[in-house]
Amino acid sequence: MNLNSKVTLLFAAIAVGILVMLVAISLYAFRSYSISSSTSHVRTAAEVVRVHLTEAMIQGTIEHREQFLSRLMEVQGLTVARVIRSPLVDQQYGAGLLREMPADEIERAVLADGKERYELREANGDTLFRGTIPFAATTAGTPNCLQCHTVPEGAVLGAVTLELSIADLKRRALLTVFILQAVVAVFALLAIALVRRAIRPVGEAAREVEVAVQRALKGDFKTKVKQYSGDEIGQIADDTNRLLSYLDDGLERISHRVVQLTGRQPRLDENKLEATIDMVNGLADASAFKQAIEEDETKVEIYDRFAQILTERFGIDTFSIYETVGKQLTPITVDGEPGAACRWCDPQILVRADMCRAKRSGHPVDGLVQPGICYAFQPSPDGGAARRHYCVPIIQSGSVGSVIQLVAPAEKAAELEAQAPFIHVYVREMAPVLEAKRLTETLRDSSLRDAMTGLHNRRFLEEYVDTLIASARRRNVPLAILLLDLDYFKVVNDTYGHDAGDTVLKALSGVMKQAVRASDLVIRFGGEEFLIVLQDANAEAALKVAENIRAAVAQLKIQIAGAVLQKTISIGLALFPEDSETFWQTVKFADVALYRAKDEGRNRVVRFTPQMWEGNAESY
Repeated sequence: MNLNSKVTLLFAAIAVGILVMLVAISLYAFRSYSISSSTSHVRTAAEVVRVHLTEAMIQGTIEHREQFLSRLMEVQGLTVARVIRSPLVDQQYGAGLLREMPADEIERAVLADGKERYELREANGDTLFRGTIPFAATTAGTPNCLQCHTVPEGAVLGAVTLELSIADLKRRALLTVFILQAVVAVFALLAIALVRRAIRPVGEAAREVEVAVQRALKGDFKTKVKQYSGDEIGQIADDTNRLLSYLDDGLERISHRVVQLTGRQPRLDENKLEATIDMVNGLADASAFKQAIEEDETKVEIYDRFAQILTERFGIDTFSIYETVGKQLTPITVDGEPGAACRWCDPQILVRADMCRAKRSGHPVDGLVQPGICYAFQPSPDGGAARRHYCVPIIQSGSVGSVIQLVAPAEKAAELEAQAPFIHVYVREMAPVLEAKRLTETLRDSSLRDAMTGLHNRRFLEEYVDTLIASARRRNVPLAILLLDLDYFKVVNDTYGHDAGDTVLKALSGVMKQAVRASDLVIRFGGEEFLIVLQDANAEAALKVAENIRAAVAQLKIQIAGAVLQKTISIGLALFPEDSETFWQTVKFADVALYRAKDEGRNRVVRFTPQMWEGNAESY
């Protein structure tokens, strides 16, 4: 029900209520007036009868009172007129005329107590008003009743009963009420029509404002409210139109800027307001994500946090994160499992990164819209339902540093396509942080590696030693410390120059790296001195490795400008914690064994023994 109908119904209810109350009040007033008027008429007629009867008694014409009562009946509306004699009068003068007897119940009551009685009744379709008025004996006035009647003062001598028909009065009252009701009803209808006409602009404006608001809630702010009047209602319509225009313009600008940031174009059938709110919330969440990863220490932590975002916020459980290492790709996370094997692509991309279309092109690869666009993608490696993919490269220092691969069942491709712009926002926020972490790790790694040989340096050992010792003690395995020094290295520098010396050191580094396992550490300790940490190696195994290195160096031929060099190396060996409970003391024992190898003629491996330390501790 609209506003016009509600207002009309309200005024109609008020008008009906007024009419009902007016009718009730009018009927009550006319009834009261009729009773009051009839009472006065009855009293007047009764007084006339009393005066006539008194005069007739004084003049001696009382026997003609019947004729008087008959003429009285000719009065219009009078239906009953009779006189009732009191038993006191009957005792004095005998029985009276027929009209004077017998008395009914009301008349007997009046004769008994001397009080007037009135009654309104319906009889034969007529409304009658009856009044019974008593005559009391009194000495006041003229004539003196006690001159003729032998009764006490105040005794009831008789009563007059008169009955009037008030049907005509009732009809006229009802007619008056009807006319009054009709006049009021016509006035009420005119008033309702005028009010409806006056309220119509309000109702129409309210309806148009309602339509505009409903469309605005759906993101459409282009609706205009029509102005029906020039008063406050018209001003409200004008203000509403200006507000809608302001909101439409503001939303358009915000949406345009958000589209620039997210790359997501709103659909024609979507709520522009809700879509903009979602995009702004996505940007805010991505900004919070960036603040969080900026405080992470390593790239791995950033990848883990991003994987958590994919799973918890976007509901994506099948995805892969690859990192570029040279010309290869390394899986960081596959389906939420860190370091898992390649699952959704041809494993050849791990050794030939350019097989990955996203890595090769540096652009997103939309396999959701174009299935089969990337030949390296494996839609169903486990033989299950066909899947589609969306790959996003992360550019670092002008090249692809990482690739995010999102995988979804074919029936959910449209859902992932809708989420892709928001994921791009996270990737864009993550890219510079990854770049900063990569540079930090590169700088840190360069400070922990020897620039010439590529081996770890002494600073690396100092930072890593606590972890190394804790791991050895936790696993209860020994560490073998090899301290190596190239024999007569100074002669090479003095004879052939430092470039030749650098070539020799690089060649020696290659020999040592090939002779140990991936879990062992090869460190350039200083100058031509190297340190090797063999993990989980006893004395026998360590001596074997050391001997292999010594023999390989002795057989190594190093080509330099104008000559071929062959060098030897001396090696000292000590075991942790067998030789010492502290790591650096074990290194010192290995150094003691190295000096013993030098003293014994070089080109040999010497195992540390406690006797080497006794008596020589002060010299170290």
